[in-house]
Amino acid sequence: MRKLATIAKIDEVLPIIDADRVERIRIRGWWCVSKKGELKTGDMAVFFEPDSFLPNISQFAFLAKGSGLKKMLVDGEDHEGYRLKTVFLRKQISQGLALPVASFPEVVGIPEGTDVTTLLGVRLYEPPMDASLSGEAKGLKPGIIPTTDEERVQNLLPWLDTYRGRHFTVSVKVDGTSTTVYKTSEGFGVCGHNWEWKDISKNTYWKVAKEHDLQNRLPEGYAIQAEMCGEAIQSNRMRLSGQDFYVFYVWDINRGEYLLWDDMVKFTSDLGLKTVPLFDHDFVLGHTLEQILALADGPCPINPKVPREGLVFRLNDPGIKVSFKAISNAYLAHYGL
Repeated sequence: MRKLATIAKIDEVLPIIDADRVERIRIRGWWCVSKKGELKTGDMAVFFEPDSFLPNISQFAFLAKGSGLKKMLVDGEDHEGYRLKTVFLRKQISQGLALPVASFPEVVGIPEGTDVTTLLGVRLYEPPMDASLSGEAKGLKPGIIPTTDEERVQNLLPWLDTYRGRHFTVSVKVDGTSTTVYKTSEGFGVCGHNWEWKDISKNTYWKVAKEHDLQNRLPEGYAIQAEMCGEAIQSNRMRLSGQDFYVFYVWDINRGEYLLWDDMVKFTSDLGLKTVPLFDHDFVLGHTLEQILALADGPCPINPKVPREGLVFRLNDPGIKVSFKAISNAYLAHYGL
């Protein structure tokens, strides 16, 4: 589960030119705009990451002046709250929200680094799903298959030193919805990010899987993990016709590990599927956070008329998974995300 709310230390506070009421604060690799004087370097705060869906409680009421309350469907029920997006305030990028620990009595005294997402009722914001995608759930995605949710590089600053000089494969992150298709001795299944879906005619996950005849062609003991992109998916920001899979991982269920990039490409090609675009097959990590975020900006190779969502970095070592993502700030600004 993604850590959307954590107890974190304020690493840096900087003034904003011509701003009397707000200032910039840094937590890990994140910069956000905060009320002037509310936090200082070394203070402990509760940091809420971008894409958080915050509950409708008094501590967040000030956010109503911005985007206002949103609704999100959770377990079949509508919940009201506030969505944290990347915004620009006083020409400064602001990603996330930091508030004093004292604002939340239930977390006072909790150690730095503690995940308080569940305790504070924070959820990952998920936009309304098109009816063709929702279908009917069969159950949770099988536990033998990992859930893919790469950590943002802003949370992994120590890795830039730990893995300095190591070789990574870098792929382009494409804008879609996470899909897993698997086959075991017990059967064949099609899943979204968290749920396995029943085979019904209106379900787009199943429709695309059937178009590629994966029920017959996918070898037993493997799962492909892909972004499904196209019409009626995430506003179709890549402006594609129809829907299709772009594979980013192949999971060997029996061995409990991911295939390396070249093996994944061959496996995917044999099935007649597309992979996510390759950015750099042999990227040597030796970059600052700012340099990595700058690399994330650029056109999408699938449709160069639109910005790419970002980049995903995976270590070129067999048997272990070390990976992270860098989301393009240009993409976030372009789409108001």
